[in-house]
Amino acid sequence: MRDTFPLLVKTDFPPVFRDRADTLQANLGYRCNQSCTHCHVAAGPQRTEQMDRETADLLLRYLAARSIATLDLTGGAPELNLHFRRLVARARSLNVRVIDRCNLTVLNEPGQEDLAAFLAGHAVEITASLPCYLEENVDQQRGKGVFESSLAGLRQLNALGYGHPDSGLILNLVYNPLGPVLPPDQIGLEAAYKRELATRYGIAFSRLLALANMPIQRFGSQLLSKGQFAPYMDLLKSAHRDENLGAVMCRNLISVDWQGYVYDCDFNQMLKLPLGAGGADRVHLSALLDRELAGARVRVADHCYGCTAGQGS
Repeated sequence: MRDTFPLLVKTDFPPVFRDRADTLQANLGYRCNQSCTHCHVAAGPQRTEQMDRETADLLLRYLAARSIATLDLTGGAPELNLHFRRLVARARSLNVRVIDRCNLTVLNEPGQEDLAAFLAGHAVEITASLPCYLEENVDQQRGKGVFESSLAGLRQLNALGYGHPDSGLILNLVYNPLGPVLPPDQIGLEAAYKRELATRYGIAFSRLLALANMPIQRFGSQLLSKGQFAPYMDLLKSAHRDENLGAVMCRNLISVDWQGYVYDCDFNQMLKLPLGAGGADRVHLSALLDRELAGARVRVADHCYGCTAGQGS
């Protein structure tokens, strides 16, 4: 896989400074039951990296010590981590909002038959990837049969109340373009998703999040192989809007990898860019239990334009 990092690290992206962190995003490992072409983590069934119990316990200590409001769990498929359910239950007992970055098909995996009910029982907010409401497009990006399996997962969640306005169970869907283009208007696309999913399949959901593809990992490698990297970066930079800088996730979030090391965001984690604007040394979460990050400068590179282009991601 060709690496885009050398082409991203020299940047003219505007400086970004942190507010108080209110979200802890934790990557529980790279094992996944899918291998999606747009995956910025390069996750898959053969990956073995998994967060251990000690590091999962450290997450809980940090939540309590820093009064963090939200725990955002990602992967891979975070639900495949052995400590996922204990981590969720303990975080909810602390009145922490928990988000599960779910690929939907994991709900149908052997041994996960009660996963949807577990998530509903703990009022976990689900943010699920569904790059289109058409089978051909989803299977092209995520693998043959993924669309039908995703629908089966959505039906499980809907049956438990997810996506219905009065249930209190939030089910958000995530759209990513198929290629090196910006996502369309989120409001209009959400309306189309709600109409098509309801009409075609009887599926309901809460909100749609339209995100640009990041020029890193598998997608970045594809751009290089097809000679599309430079034009895509030109597109992102030309569509940059300064008004989006106030809403970028790195201002209020820290990202923790499966070993407990901290980054300004999930994308920086994949590029191995340590927390903060200076120095090459990694920072471990254990060093931040009594440290305030507000006012610190965020590590930026050219991929950051993916978060500020157009309507922002």
